[in-house]
Amino acid sequence: MTDQKAPAVDVRNLSKHYGDFVALRDVNVTIAAGEYFVLLGPSGGGKTTLLRTIGGFHKPTTGEILLNGQSVGHLPPDKRPTTMVFQAYALFPHMTVTQNVGYGLKVAGLPKDEIAEKVDYALEQVGLSQFTHRKPHELSGGQQQRVQLARAIVLDRDILLLDEPLAALDAQLRKDMCLELKHLQEKVGITFIHVTHNQEEAMTVADRIALIANGNLIECGNARDIYRAPDKAFTASFVGENNMLRGKVSEANGTSVIVDVAGSKLTVDKRGLSVRDGQEVDLSIRSECVALDPVNGTNTPADGVSIVGSFHESVYLGLTTSHMVRLPDETEMVSRVIADSDDSLPAAGAPVRLSWKPSDIRLHVD
Repeated sequence: MTDQKAPAVDVRNLSKHYGDFVALRDVNVTIAAGEYFVLLGPSGGGKTTLLRTIGGFHKPTTGEILLNGQSVGHLPPDKRPTTMVFQAYALFPHMTVTQNVGYGLKVAGLPKDEIAEKVDYALEQVGLSQFTHRKPHELSGGQQQRVQLARAIVLDRDILLLDEPLAALDAQLRKDMCLELKHLQEKVGITFIHVTHNQEEAMTVADRIALIANGNLIECGNARDIYRAPDKAFTASFVGENNMLRGKVSEANGTSVIVDVAGSKLTVDKRGLSVRDGQEVDLSIRSECVALDPVNGTNTPADGVSIVGSFHESVYLGLTTSHMVRLPDETEMVSRVIADSDDSLPAAGAPVRLSWKPSDIRLHVD
């Protein structure tokens, strides 16, 4: 029997090799039943390989996968409690919406009345009850994606695997479908595991996010923590718009460190990390946490929470404006504000001061 208290997915020491290429390296992750879990990362990082291995489409080189507490290494995809939604819609063009959604149940030999009942329920969940007799070419991209979702839901599996499900949609439709996916998952109450390289998409739907790159699971946490308090430098560089600074520790005592960056000494909380004098470290600070002010001359108080550079340019983005500043070592920092670009900006090359709250800058020793 299935252990109802077990996680939906438990990946243990999983590796996947293709000859000398390591697609996944010693990955461990646990996904709770009923969770909307996102695998986020750059293309080629290993997230789709992990998803397909969970679904049984790839066999791991080493390691184990448990679904609902049961080891499934010996089971093919159709014998696992999973169903996959692929990036391509892959609908049968000659079939109606109803026929497409019910196809898997028909193949399984279910009675017609039971198929009809399950199909009606699935189409109601995805908002397509009024489109039952249409064929794929008569549907929009978003509607075709909903058909594929209904085709997956109708199979009554515990775990839905979504491989870049919104990649083929335009920007506005992607945003709309993100919310629909989240609401759908809440309605049906099953586990969703969603692969994407789009951080906004991940933030919209995820209960938790696992960042995967170069075959490694870099960091895992809820969306707010991944964005506001990244543990790893790679996470800070990939999620949000973070300024990444490289410096050398000049003093490492107590609960904070002093880091030399581009001629300034910045004070940073140690976060319990082990660092030593002379060690090179990374710092990150979100661009919206950085304030910009003009200065007279080139010096600024050595207060540990500011740095001087030269104003470079501003980019107006509608809701926000990004002000770009070059530090003495040619590193570029950005101050992002919710405001219109105006004529009161410093001239190009003028000295400016970038400052922040002490709690907004983070130390990384990856």
